[in-house]
Amino acid sequence: MIFGTFDIVHFGHIHMFEEAKAYGDRLVVVVARDANAEKIKGMAPFHSEKERKGLLTYISLADEVVLGDKNDPYKIISHIKPDIIALGYDQKVFVDKLVHAISDFKLEIRIVRLSAWKPEKFKTSKIRRYIEKVT
Repeated sequence: MIFGTFDIVHFGHIHMFEEAKAYGDRLVVVVARDANAEKIKGMAPFHSEKERKGLLTYISLADEVVLGDKNDPYKIISHIKPDIIALGYDQKVFVDKLVHAISDFKLEIRIVRLSAWKPEKFKTSKIRRYIEKVT
């Protein structure tokens, strides 16, 4: 299971999906809800949660794509019960309470940190700044 906004999908994300998928036989991607993404990033995503989920479903890099919970970012974990949660190399949001949430759900889930892939070029915030600059 991986989590993210996935507003501007790029090669860094593809690397992330492939690396996460190597940890198991099934990959579930949890897409952040619009309100949560805006709260975390300080700005609304370019694409709606429905569009972001639809794109990830269409490109077939995940076995399942779901929307996160609007109120509790950990709730989806208790529903899906993954064996492994793969965190992005720079993922910081909701990570601090993840182990506690897993323990509260009485689940045994391994947490792994994925590697970066060309973050100097393939990082959503940099791509977004570039898009805003040229448009």
